[in-house]
Amino acid sequence: MKALVLNGPNLGRLGRRQPEIYGSTTYAELAQACVQWGSELGLEVEVRQTNHEGELLDWLNVAADEAVPVVLNAAAWTHYSYALYDACAQLVAPLVEVHISEPLQRPEEFRHTSVVTPHAVEVIAGHGIQGYRMALEVLARG
Repeated sequence: MKALVLNGPNLGRLGRRQPEIYGSTTYAELAQACVQWGSELGLEVEVRQTNHEGELLDWLNVAADEAVPVVLNAAAWTHYSYALYDACAQLVAPLVEVHISEPLQRPEEFRHTSVVTPHAVEVIAGHGIQGYRMALEVLARG
């Protein structure tokens, strides 16, 4: 089964961006780990990252058309993008929302709201990059 792991803005800077919050694993290492974890679970995983909201929306629209399950870390867009909300609403295969940190424990009040959560079969937050493995396990279980 094919699965997409989609990442939003600034996640390409993992390992360099606020390692005290997001850890020292680089984005390349995360992508490689997701492919490996997926393979072990019988999933063909494709990992993508973008800093352009429209590109993420296009990927979600294709996922909806092709009924592909998605692991989504929309990063900052999680908290305010109604276009993202609408794109997630169209998905027919499972969507798992993932966050490296725990947004509800962050001091910034805006991080406590997610437009993705209403469309997710599960939310995994605060487990570092292991959260991606956990999200892929949810997809593999069906």
